[in-house]
Amino acid sequence: MKVQWTKFIIVLVLYLLFLLWLKSWLGLVVIPFIYDVYISKKINWQWWKDAEGPVKFIMSWVDALVFALVAVYFINLFVFQNYVIPSSSLEKSLLTGDYLFVSKVSYGPRIPQTPLTMPLTQHTMPLLGCKSYVEWPQWDYRRAPGLGKVELNDIVVFNYPAGDTCVSEPQWQPQDYYQMVYGYGQQILQQSGLTPQLDSLSDMDLRHYYELAYTAGRQYILQNPNEYGSLLSRPADRRENYVKRCVGLPGQTLQIKNRIVYLDGKPNKEPDNVQYTYYVKPNAPILQWSDELLKELMITQEDIISLNQFGYMPLTRHAVEVLKSRKDLVKDIKINEEQYVGDLYPLNARTGWTRDNYGPVWIPKKGESIKLTLKNLPVYERPIRVYEGNDLQVNEKGEILINGIVATSYTFKMDYYWMQGDNRHNSADSRYWGFVPEDHIVGKPIFIWWSSDPDRSGFGGIRWHRLFKFVENYK
Repeated sequence: MKVQWTKFIIVLVLYLLFLLWLKSWLGLVVIPFIYDVYISKKINWQWWKDAEGPVKFIMSWVDALVFALVAVYFINLFVFQNYVIPSSSLEKSLLTGDYLFVSKVSYGPRIPQTPLTMPLTQHTMPLLGCKSYVEWPQWDYRRAPGLGKVELNDIVVFNYPAGDTCVSEPQWQPQDYYQMVYGYGQQILQQSGLTPQLDSLSDMDLRHYYELAYTAGRQYILQNPNEYGSLLSRPADRRENYVKRCVGLPGQTLQIKNRIVYLDGKPNKEPDNVQYTYYVKPNAPILQWSDELLKELMITQEDIISLNQFGYMPLTRHAVEVLKSRKDLVKDIKINEEQYVGDLYPLNARTGWTRDNYGPVWIPKKGESIKLTLKNLPVYERPIRVYEGNDLQVNEKGEILINGIVATSYTFKMDYYWMQGDNRHNSADSRYWGFVPEDHIVGKPIFIWWSSDPDRSGFGGIRWHRLFKFVENYK
């Protein structure tokens, strides 16, 4: 019994320290069960060991499986999580096919908002295609103390903010629901002859126009269930995981001028491997270039497809310098300066901003206030209404009502961040869906534990030089 009491005290102390770290005393209900396991032994926790035949065999596997799932669940929640880079938005800093060790303790793990979920799934059960979580109970956002906070230019894993709503048909799920709705809605209004000269509208009339567009687009999706299925809503911690670089912190004013990010009027340092798209006129088909050169310049099959289809492809500074010096390979190379205006955040405003010339926009900070007008309301409406759970309306007089009370300003309850990819012309980021709230922050990538090139198969596709490479964040 002395040994049992010693084990019990050690486990109890560690468990209480764990609860103290989480600041959650609900877990005290587990202590009687810990006491029973080591001391009282009133419950026969391993009754199946006394059984015979297939019962003992099956239950031994069930016991091991349950233990493994519970262990993985808690490790993923509070310590670290595996994440694979699915797209090229951070190339060439992180590559498609990189598997990341994502630390939850760097920024502090979130107390689960949706606690009843199947381990190793995000929102959908493999094969079955149904939800992998139960929406009840839903707990308020809380975060345990971490080793630090999100810093400028950190690479961060977070839940996709615009993923609160999506359609159930898989072929449409990768697309932004709100971009779909506003896009379809404006097409419908245009076909109906209801599209005015937007530049001539007042702020109130412009808001009314976008409300009509949203309603028309949403109705179109609902009226075509065979194509889009039904609408799904997802809690914050069950939305898709994204990874980008934090280029704007709470309280800073961000503006993009000629592709360069400025914070409070000062240019932010760009990543060494930042990419922009360049128009390239090759002397010979790019497929005839040596494999060694393609590897050196980190030109992927996706880049080659882009060049063949559109005449441009993403390149780093180093790649541009090398290609400019290779007159035998390239006739001409120049940066893509096309100013794309559509689908930028906020979708319900006429800002004239482009992906390369955006803002200025103030990033909300917890405890700080901003004066609200009909002109800046589209920028801050989603944080106020969706992320912080307020009822926001605009009456016929053009007055802004928050929770039924006329408001001329708003004080934010959370910190927000601005995230962008290093592949600046090929990244769906905050320029398209806005701010990332602090309750969406998942963790910080620490190192790459595996990397495989999707353009190559077998051992030739393993990027040996990237294995156990630390993720570089710069100041």
